[in-house]
Amino acid sequence: MNSSAIAVTGLRKAYGDKAVLDGIDFEVAEGSVFALLGPNGAGKTTTVNILATLMKADAGSVRVAGHDVATATRQVRSAIGVTGQFAAVDELLSGRENLRLMADLRRVRPAASVVDGLLERFDLTESADRQASTYSGGMRRKLDLAMTLVGSPRIIFLDEPTTGLDPRSRRTMWDIVRGLVAEGTTIFLTTQYLEEADQLADRIAVLDQGRLVAEGTAEELKRQIPGTHVRLRFAGPDELDAAARLLPGAVRDDQELTLRVPSDGESRSLRALLDLLDEHLLGSREFSVHTPDLDDVFLALTGRVSTEVTAK
Repeated sequence: MNSSAIAVTGLRKAYGDKAVLDGIDFEVAEGSVFALLGPNGAGKTTTVNILATLMKADAGSVRVAGHDVATATRQVRSAIGVTGQFAAVDELLSGRENLRLMADLRRVRPAASVVDGLLERFDLTESADRQASTYSGGMRRKLDLAMTLVGSPRIIFLDEPTTGLDPRSRRTMWDIVRGLVAEGTTIFLTTQYLEEADQLADRIAVLDQGRLVAEGTAEELKRQIPGTHVRLRFAGPDELDAAARLLPGAVRDDQELTLRVPSDGESRSLRALLDLLDEHLLGSREFSVHTPDLDDVFLALTGRVSTEVTAK
């Protein structure tokens, strides 16, 4: 438990007769990225609001930075930063003024050097004295995250931080997140962009209709979905014919001289397959392991495609 930045047990929240969170459990290790995936209405934002002390749970135990969110609210808030779905910047103020305001609210000193450091870190120095209303969407998100970092929080909640950003701005945000984690910051990320979770998260949980329906690394989740196979390419049709007779469950492609062999993708299975070919003096020119991606996982677990796939 000492290495857990966040520990949640039996978390429940309902609005009237509708259970938004129906008894979820998870832990987030210190210095890691934990991604919570789910379709709209799954309960992601409600989870963040409870963990960030912005909303009270109906039942369950929630500890953030070692403190109970219900009884030690002040200690939790001093350890966290929150970036919501929409940039919470004052558009009438400049970037520098937004950061200075946050520094004053959090009583950070020396404020000027902290503000200058964050402007430089987020590549906002040249636009620091412009009104935030003139910033692009990506710049506003960077300023929003910079404001979250005032006070150096140990745990940061990012609630769909790249929604609406163009691909270049999204990747810039990913680089910033990676830099924060390298410094030891814990990131709790909610997102509908599956590539984002695949790129950033150490562990992923899938939330659907108030319940966690799966949790693990990206690779572990992918292996839960049928469709993993080994693709073998052979030098000629004779070798392909021989391998097809040896592996009757495989799907052949005569034009590409390949076989698709169902597999769980584990090293033991791969070794057994290659040993079998070797016993029959068959060698493939190349082989590769193909697994379902997170789009397949999301569809299989929630019964719907992700926002990212729909957009495409």
